[in-house]
Amino acid sequence: MTGYFGPIEKQTTKNKFFREVLYTGKYAQLVVMCLQPGEEIGNEVHAKVDQFFRIEKGKAKFILNGKEEHLVKADEAAIIPAGTYHNIVNASKKEVLQLYTLYSPPNHPDGTVHRNKAEADEAEKHEHEQKSGWAKIFG
Repeated sequence: MTGYFGPIEKQTTKNKFFREVLYTGKYAQLVVMCLQPGEEIGNEVHAKVDQFFRIEKGKAKFILNGKEEHLVKADEAAIIPAGTYHNIVNASKKEVLQLYTLYSPPNHPDGTVHRNKAEADEAEKHEHEQKSGWAKIFG
């Protein structure tokens, strides 16, 4: 499909998976996410990827570089520049956090679906192992 066209708010609030890639282009990627109460993405950094977040349901606590915190609620957005360590935590102990994010450039393999955080962690572990293995061969 050329581009993405669809009801993003509806797709985001309907999503129950931790992560699902909806669209991958040459320079950007659209992903919907759902974090369970108290769940977090985990501290990460993307050296060459800017990331936009839009919260559709719930409250997210953004922790930047291990110390700076921002509470972002439904209908609000955040942009995390490349090179910034960040963690997103579902600030609710009762409700899910549903959001979509745009990576620029893309960050996950096209078609990625992680049903839960454990599945996402395992997949990313394998992605990093593959990358480091190729670096040893071609580094």
